[in-house]
Amino acid sequence: MDVSQAVLERLTAAGIDTVFGIPGKQTLPLNEAIDRRDDVRFVLARHETAVTHQAWGYAETSGRPAATVVVPGPGDMNAMNGLKNACNDCTPLVHLAVETDPEIRGGDGIHETPLETYDTVVKTNRLVERPERTAAVLEEAIAVAETPPKGPVRVGIPKSFLSMDVSLAATGTYSRTSVTDVPETALESAVDLLADADEPVVVVGGGVRSANASDDLRRVADRLGAPVVTTYKGKGVLPDGDGGPVAGTLSGSAAPELLATLAEADAALAVGTDFDAVATRAWSVDVPETLVHVTLEADDLATGYEPTVGIVADAGTALTALEDALADRGLEPRPDDAVERAAAVREATSERLAPLRTSSPPLPSVSALEAVREGVPREAIVAADAGGFRVWGLNVFEATGPRSYVNPGSWATMGTGLPSGIGAQCANPDADVVVLTGDGGLMMCVHELHTIVAEALPLTVVVFVNEDYAIISDEADRTYDLEAGAYGWGETPIDFEGLASSFGLRADRAETPSAIQETLESAVAADEPVLVAIPTDPEEPQAGDWMQS
Repeated sequence: MDVSQAVLERLTAAGIDTVFGIPGKQTLPLNEAIDRRDDVRFVLARHETAVTHQAWGYAETSGRPAATVVVPGPGDMNAMNGLKNACNDCTPLVHLAVETDPEIRGGDGIHETPLETYDTVVKTNRLVERPERTAAVLEEAIAVAETPPKGPVRVGIPKSFLSMDVSLAATGTYSRTSVTDVPETALESAVDLLADADEPVVVVGGGVRSANASDDLRRVADRLGAPVVTTYKGKGVLPDGDGGPVAGTLSGSAAPELLATLAEADAALAVGTDFDAVATRAWSVDVPETLVHVTLEADDLATGYEPTVGIVADAGTALTALEDALADRGLEPRPDDAVERAAAVREATSERLAPLRTSSPPLPSVSALEAVREGVPREAIVAADAGGFRVWGLNVFEATGPRSYVNPGSWATMGTGLPSGIGAQCANPDADVVVLTGDGGLMMCVHELHTIVAEALPLTVVVFVNEDYAIISDEADRTYDLEAGAYGWGETPIDFEGLASSFGLRADRAETPSAIQETLESAVAADEPVLVAIPTDPEEPQAGDWMQS
């Protein structure tokens, strides 16, 4: 069988029907094979950095991996940004790198890079050494990507192999399971600690989303009467807002009231999180001495906090077992307690933000984000870039479900919002998808505005315009001997409406909360790509400073 066709057969057999990429001379045999099929979509990006972030957004909002394909060397190394982001977030994707041919390798062929260059940004990095092995190597790699904890895999296939017609080795089905149960003794110890707590709290990471365990989480929180504190990647696992148990997001800008709820609890259940240094401010955030920590990675245990009980298990399996064991213990659900404790934290946070609510432009990020939330349907998928607005958004922008809010975790790379929104729209063609980005982040991937037009994707792109790398300028002025606004560009402003129009997008501008809401309602309802520019105050305080003052 033709190797290129075999690659596509393996992808489609695994349910992968979307490939993001940029063609080069090396990839053309595979591109030709894709073009012959009607069951595989090829999404043509404008830069390789966007390719892997598109696949990341696809998987984050669907739970299914997509594939990427790039040329070796520059293509591969541009794609490393998104691979590392996916690796940190445990997001599955299959990265196909068309490699330097064996007879040239070692002789500085065009774009040649050492294979080991990519080892630290993927879950596994495989090179197809013989064309006959291609299908088997790819099948194994896909299984690795889909085995919890999930992650990106890289498969290098030499260009010359792709056009060969060879007898391909067959392989059986690789298992997608890792840890399949919960140790009974540890479970009993955890239940003892949690059932005896008067004011427990639950800390939730992205592992709960990956395990599709939101319902299990809610049942455990209800039975414990515990408010839920999410990490960056846990945001949205349960809906934010009134009527739910989510108190807020643990981050560098978390409100003191949220941190106090965590510190003053008499027990904590942490599930699906690695307690990374970003969320915990380098582990300076206080957590209860009584700590039950559930994670799929043994290396995550005791990295920053010493657990009383550590359990290596799938989040869904562990939450189900905990809920059953707590019920057997006779612990009745207390959902009202969980909701009331969470509501008290949210109300205190909201009061702290009150001075930042205004209708006079340029708006503070708080006012702009709250207006955007009012104008965007609750069921829409939102893809948020990194940047100053996102730090505010962790406190004020309500996520509404486990696959409805995409944002980078500890890698925190800028320029992800628009590409991940493209991936989200490809994975969910009938859904409303809204991108939230800053002007700095958008300029790192502005080329992808052309992609959404070329691919006829009806995305709504919201760009908050403060004409500054404001977080950096603020630190430069406050801590170092650099002038205020050192890294702004107010004297050379960017016309985002004109820029978007040049790519073929409809472009609007909104400067007040009522205008933002009205403009976004219209933009989301339109069956076309729309960019909405919202000026924000370049001199507003940074979220981390304000929330800790």
